[in-house]
Amino acid sequence: MSAPIIFDQSRLKVYDSLNRLCAYAGISDEWCNGLWSELLVEQTLYDAFVYYLEHHELPEHPKCEGYSLTDCYVWEMERDNLRRDTGKNTAQCNKEEMVLHAFMTMAKMKRAPEEYVRKFRDGRGMDQMM
Repeated sequence: MSAPIIFDQSRLKVYDSLNRLCAYAGISDEWCNGLWSELLVEQTLYDAFVYYLEHHELPEHPKCEGYSLTDCYVWEMERDNLRRDTGKNTAQCNKEEMVLHAFMTMAKMKRAPEEYVRKFRDGRGMDQMM
């Protein structure tokens, strides 16, 4: 007699939501799968993403070196503004894309905190919470 297989469909729902969000934001499947891999490796980031899906706002945690997902979002927004040479947030800014990039930035920051702390401090307008 074989043991029953227990399958948690909640991860499938989160993966589907991530794919839909990436498609909406115009992000490639390859990049989306890279973020999914990061979320699976870092449980606190995965939990934060689920929180975002449920509340459509970034949670206070996780943090890395005192920086939150909101800090990552602001940093991504600033980078987008520089790329567009607007100096401010415009209607062309894809906010969902910025959120997804904030999650990826936090994942990378957790692996290389010194590098990202330097990048954040070199930028302008960051509200660092210690």
